[in-house]
Amino acid sequence: MALEITDANFEEVVLKSDKPVLVDFWAAWCGPCRMVGPIIEEISNDYKDKALVGKVDVDAHQQWAAKYGVRNIPTVLVFSKGELINRQVGVSPKAVYTEALDALV
Repeated sequence: MALEITDANFEEVVLKSDKPVLVDFWAAWCGPCRMVGPIIEEISNDYKDKALVGKVDVDAHQQWAAKYGVRNIPTVLVFSKGELINRQVGVSPKAVYTEALDALV
């Protein structure tokens, strides 16, 4: 199950993680986000011991979306050691997201 990431816990969960972190910026009203959601959940299960996978609801938590220039959703960002490594905007196949994580685990 993907973690719920908020403005309050983003720094601790994402930027201070010793594992790679995949973050899905999404909103409940967004059709393409609902297409990506099940893929993100699969990745969360597949990588549960190797990486953190989380979701940020941009309607409720806008601080970090603004900081990282998330203007379109879904946007999936991959972080390693607090650094932004990869950005994928829009709906992509699972392999696109997992390739970014595989390069870091």
